[in-house]
Amino acid sequence: MLDKSKTYLIVGLGLLGGKYAQVLSQKGYHVTGITHSPSTLDYALRHDYIRAGKTEDFADLVQGADCVIFGLYPTVLLDWVRQYGALLRPGTLVTDVSGVKRGVVEPIQELLPEGVEFIASHPMAGRETSGIAHSAEVDFAPANFIITPTDRNTQAGIDWCRDLAETLGFKRISLLSPAEHDHMIGYVSQLCHAIAVSLMCASDNSDLACYTGDSFRDLTRIARINDKMWAELFLWNKDNLISEIDMFTNALQEMRQKLVEDDREGLEGMFRLSTQRREAFDKK
Repeated sequence: MLDKSKTYLIVGLGLLGGKYAQVLSQKGYHVTGITHSPSTLDYALRHDYIRAGKTEDFADLVQGADCVIFGLYPTVLLDWVRQYGALLRPGTLVTDVSGVKRGVVEPIQELLPEGVEFIASHPMAGRETSGIAHSAEVDFAPANFIITPTDRNTQAGIDWCRDLAETLGFKRISLLSPAEHDHMIGYVSQLCHAIAVSLMCASDNSDLACYTGDSFRDLTRIARINDKMWAELFLWNKDNLISEIDMFTNALQEMRQKLVEDDREGLEGMFRLSTQRREAFDKK
């Protein structure tokens, strides 16, 4: 259980950072926030997501925090830690929401002051929308929460991160190494976005919008995408994503060949295998 006597600072009040602030505040935790956007800060204060916040001159908020949650893109996160990380007090526990971990976790652990522990994590609860105004739409209960510890982390730090996830409402919490996380995310998240985006970019069929069914809407929901964030995540994890795209391309080529050859039995075999494998992903 998280300690309600502590102060929880959220740096970056976007979709996920805003949701963290909302849930923690509603449960009676003392939450403060830092954002570059005055309108975002105003929204967070008006909706009681945070008790105090700033867009600049925020050294007092950083120094007064017991726990810090970074809701920033990887490059912004690294830049922030380089510039302001020295303000964090020894004993502070820190985590993030970043969708990639290699090249992020270890540099941050190196940059932070002695006695400040960074336990990386990834709440897999993003949506096709962005910004704090949409954070209330996020539902943590059915989502996965991944903790990606290194040998620099203590068991107490990992337990704190797990307690945070449970307090936020996550029901499935797992531990992976940063490398395992990025390999996994290349398939279950980034490849899916790549397929949806490629489908929409392949042809301008907007005139068919009146005729589409649920299958098209379901497959392309995530094609309405945060361009800056996803470009960064794709490039940061490009080795894994390229490998997954190659694997998918081979499978699509296999299906194409069966069509060319009128191979009904081969197609039915692929459909049966797809159905069998999909069962593992059905949420109970």
